[in-house]
Amino acid sequence: MKTYLGVDVGSVTTKLALLDERSELVSSTYLRTQGKPISVIQKGLEEIRGQMPPQTEICGVATTGSARYLAGVILGADLIKNEITSHAVAAMHYIPGVQTVVEIGGQDSKIILIRDGVVVDFGMNTVCAAGTGSFLEHQASRLNIAIEDFGGQALKSNAPVRIAGRCTVFAESDMIHKQQIGHKTEDIVYGLCQALVRNYLNNVALGKEFLPKIAFQGGVAFNQGIIKALEEALSIEVLVPPHHELMGAIGAALLLREQIGSDGHKTNFKGFDVSATDFAVSSFICKACPNLCEIAQISVDSKVLARWGGRCDLWERTAA
Repeated sequence: MKTYLGVDVGSVTTKLALLDERSELVSSTYLRTQGKPISVIQKGLEEIRGQMPPQTEICGVATTGSARYLAGVILGADLIKNEITSHAVAAMHYIPGVQTVVEIGGQDSKIILIRDGVVVDFGMNTVCAAGTGSFLEHQASRLNIAIEDFGGQALKSNAPVRIAGRCTVFAESDMIHKQQIGHKTEDIVYGLCQALVRNYLNNVALGKEFLPKIAFQGGVAFNQGIIKALEEALSIEVLVPPHHELMGAIGAALLLREQIGSDGHKTNFKGFDVSATDFAVSSFICKACPNLCEIAQISVDSKVLARWGGRCDLWERTAA
């Protein structure tokens, strides 16, 4: 069986998705990055190998996400794509006719506008955490609620309280105040869901036109409270595609399959031995300009494979 591997390495989670020639999901894994992208990529690769059916051939690897170039160097990627394109392609695959993609991840969020099968506009938030999953996770921890139970609690609310959610610091102090004056936990929880949605609409999606069909992707789409809050704010049905948490990886694999087809492409994939390779990461200060950027580099046996981390692309994807 010929398969195509998509790898999405984000700041909070790392996803791997293996698709067959019919673009069906064969195996997948969803891991916490935990600030260790290299070891998590290696672990994910081992998990994929453990799930693969016999007689499976990996025809190529595609990477996406914030650490897509790092992942590409480690794995020997045949294709490296930005997450906007990857998420859009996956959304169109699962929801034909989709026109708006809402993607909320652990530390960033996006909106992608698609018209007639073409991405015409997008917006991203990579600075403020108030419109991302980490916002909810932090507040859930303060409320002593497992993040997996957050959505269920939110749906119990009959009188949600308004939380000042424009900033995580203000939201937290406002939430504590609401607790102190006796509001029910479920009303505070749903108020936090509404605050996240307000922040997303007022920042990431400001000035964007939401047209149906609307796809909601990313790990936060597990949260039924956010889905309800989105639908209330937009007055439009919100669709959650299958495997919504893997959409970046799936989109990358779909793009790869389309690019290489079945023309006997020879993959650059370095194989599963990558899981046992001892990669070394170090850094240095670039003195080419007054910014003094800290440049990270990855190497094996003292040979530099790639460098990244500057404000410009001077060191991006260059070896020694």
